[in-house]
Amino acid sequence: MTIMVGILMAESMAYMRLMQLTSPSLPVGAFAYSQGLESAVEMGLLKDYQSAVQWIRSIMHSGLSRLEVPMFFRLYQAWQQDDKEQLRLLNEQLFAQREAAELFAEDSHMGVALSRLLRDLGMVGTEYWERGEAVSFTTMFALASVRWDIQATQAATGLVWSWMENQVAAAIKLVPLGQTDGQRLMGELLQEIPALVEHSANITDEAIGSGLPMLAILSAQHETQYSRLFRS
Repeated sequence: MTIMVGILMAESMAYMRLMQLTSPSLPVGAFAYSQGLESAVEMGLLKDYQSAVQWIRSIMHSGLSRLEVPMFFRLYQAWQQDDKEQLRLLNEQLFAQREAAELFAEDSHMGVALSRLLRDLGMVGTEYWERGEAVSFTTMFALASVRWDIQATQAATGLVWSWMENQVAAAIKLVPLGQTDGQRLMGELLQEIPALVEHSANITDEAIGSGLPMLAILSAQHETQYSRLFRS
C-alpha cells in the first residue's frame, strides 16, 4: 500500500508540474506572440470562427506535428542521456527551421526566459546555454519535463496544448471571437491533439521539417505592419 501511495503521489506531482509548465502565468512572454495570426487578420485571411479554426489547425498539423513535437521527443531523450552534443545539434536544427526573423526571435526570447526561470528554480542543465547561445523554448521545455519526471507523451501533449491555447487567446482579441467561441474552438481542436502527438512520436528523422510558406511570408510582413498588438 505504501509503495502504491508513493507512486500515485509521484504521478500527481508530475501532473502538477506539467500544469505549471503549460500555465498562461508561466513568465516566458508567450502572451506577446501570435505567430503570424495578427498578420493573417490584417490581410483578411481570418474573419470568423471557421477561418480561425482552419488557420490554427493547419499550423498544428503542418507545423507542430512535423517539427516541434518530433524534435521534442528527441530532445527529451537527449536530456535523459545528458548528451550535450546531441542537444546542441537538435537545438540548432530547430532554429534553422525558423523562416522569419520574428519567428526566430520569438523562439529565442521564450527559450531564454524559460532557461532563466528554471535556473532560478535550481534546475541542472540550463548552464549549457549560459554563454549567450540561442536556446529554443522546446529545448528548455524538454529539460523541465525530464527533470520533473513528466512522461514524454504527456509533456508533448502539454506543449501542443499550451501553443493552441495561446493561439486561441490571440484569435479572441484579433479576429475577434467571443469568449464562448474561443472555448468552442479549443474544444474542437483539443480532440485532435492525442493523435497528433502519437503521429509525431513516430516520425523519422528524414521526415522532420515544416512547410508553411504563408506563415513565413506573413511573419516577415508583420515586421513592418503599421499597427499591431503582438511582437510576431
